This record gives sequence, C-alpha cells and structure tokens, in this order.
Amino acid sequence: MAEDLLRVEGLKKHYPARGRRGLFGARGRAVRAVDGVSFAVAPGEVLAVVGESGCGKSTLGRLVLRLLDPSAGAISFDGADITRLGGEELRRIRLLMQIVFQDPFGSLNPRMTAGEAIAYPLKVHGLLDGGREGKVAELLERVGLSAMHARRLPHELSGGQRQRVGIARAISVGPKLIVLDEPVAALDLSAQAHVLNLFKDLQRDMGMAYLFITHDLSVAEYMADRILVMYAGKVVELGERRRLFESPRHPYTEALLSAAVLGSWGGTVRETILEGDPPSPIDPPPGCRFHPRCPYAERVCRSEEPRLERLDAGQLAACHLRTGRMEPPPEEGRRTGPR
Repeated sequence: MAEDLLRVEGLKKHYPARGRRGLFGARGRAVRAVDGVSFAVAPGEVLAVVGESGCGKSTLGRLVLRLLDPSAGAISFDGADITRLGGEELRRIRLLMQIVFQDPFGSLNPRMTAGEAIAYPLKVHGLLDGGREGKVAELLERVGLSAMHARRLPHELSGGQRQRVGIARAISVGPKLIVLDEPVAALDLSAQAHVLNLFKDLQRDMGMAYLFITHDLSVAEYMADRILVMYAGKVVELGERRRLFESPRHPYTEALLSAAVLGSWGGTVRETILEGDPPSPIDPPPGCRFHPRCPYAERVCRSEEPRLERLDAGQLAACHLRTGRMEPPPEEGRRTGPR
C-alpha cells in the first residue's frame, strides 16, 4: 500500500468553558469537541466522516487543515509533522490541502467577483505568471461554468454556481487533499447531484484525496471508499464503505443506518430506535459515551471506555459487545434492505 497521505493520532480539541458561571454552568471545565481521534487517509482515497450534528465532524476537518490548533495529538501530512507548524512553513503546506465549506455564499467575499476569488490563492502563493484571465477561465470550465461567470459577484450566482466557484478556488493550487465540509448540504437536490458528480470527476482527473464530512449517509454511500463514524467527539467505527453498510459493528452505526433511506444499499441491519439526546461535550458520561442511548448496554459499558479495536475484515469498532466483553444480543428484530 502507498504511504498514507494524512495520518492523525490521538487528536483532541478542548475549549475552555468561559463566562461568569462558565459555559453550560460549568466554570473551569472544557468542552471536548474532538477527544482522541485517530485515522489515516491514503493518496486518492475518499474517507467520509459521518455522525449527528455536534459530534465534532467539522472541528476535526479544521484541525486537519490547522485552521484550529489541536489541544493534543499529532497530524502528519505528506510525510511531514504539521502539528505545530506555523508561518511560512504552514503556508507552503497549504498549497497541498484545501477546503470547500458548507455555505457557498458565506465562504465567498461579497465584494470580490468569482474570477477574483478563484485567482486569489494563486496570487497568495505566487503562482500567477501572467494570463490570469485564461487561468481563471480554465478553472471555471473545469467546474462546469463559463468564462462569463468570472465577472459576476456572489449574489449574482445561484447556490450551485457559488459552490462551483468555491470548488474552482480549492483546486486552483493543485492540492493533494481537500476537506469537504458538508459541501452539498445547502443545495437543492438537483444541484447536489451535479456537484457530487463534479467531485467524482475532479478526483478521477486530478487524483486528490477527500475528507468528506457529511451527516447524509446516502452521500457517504455514493462518495466514500471508507467511512468513519463519530459520536460525541470519538470514533466509534471505521471501515470499508460496503462492509460497514452491510454489516455495521457498532450499535450507533446500526441506528444511523436504521434511520436512513439508502439507494443501492441492500445489507442487513438491526432495527434500532434511539432515545434521548447525545451527551453534553462538557460532561460526557463515564465508560462508553453511547451507553445512555444503547439498547445493549451492560455494566461494563457504564464503567469502562471501549477502545477502537480491529475486528474481522479490517473493520474497527469501539464497542464491548464486539470485542468479547459482552454476550451478543438476540437476532430478533433484524431486517434487510432500506426502509
């Protein structure tokens, strides 16, 4: 196998609780947005990060790009440790790692034309050797727009067109990795389909890797090679897409799949209905963070935090049920295929 393009080890991001009584009334404690996450991305691979809102997906993406400084852990990109890089060294690395944001309007400067927005990274990194208009026109064409769009301001473009401008800006410097942070969530269904197909075409032509952050399992199913499932700042499952969808190994993954409507997926999953809400990131429960909502939780789940362990067929799961600490649940209530 090729050497990993991105490797993350024990990554954490804790925010101090502020205010007179502290955030959520807990002065002196920390919000554990990301709490010990490890994974790797190979060159040209698409790794989808899925989970409920607030589980730490977007924070993880920003940590990887060093838009946020980690509280602990290590980030290695393209063979270099970038955990504490800054200044010029970090700017050089950013040639190779870019991001496409969820909000296509908010991510663009309302006073810059589409052409100026696309050319800006090239200017910052000293990659414009004259012929700016030609380069911008080439990038616009690559994302399905025409040269005439270069003169338009963001408010003169549709949501799908604005997101294509954001994509053109991201690919302009020839990155090896792009973090896609819910890149189609703000688009209508028709625009979503076109943009997802564009991502596939660009990856095929340019060989980029994607860290694809999404709450939509159907998007993850369509785009990903592997899927990482997060819950309350932790990784609870990681595995190859088809195997994870056909045979989820963590009860939380089962619950997500049970609630999803998926197109081509035809696997088997236990019917799981979750009760309650995800735990507060400032006061997570002891043991397994999922145990207050887990239908199979036992005493060990309430007292001992499960480790992310490799199971059969290369899947990883953090669950006492799957690592032999508990008796397996009965087979009743299983179903086949999407709802």
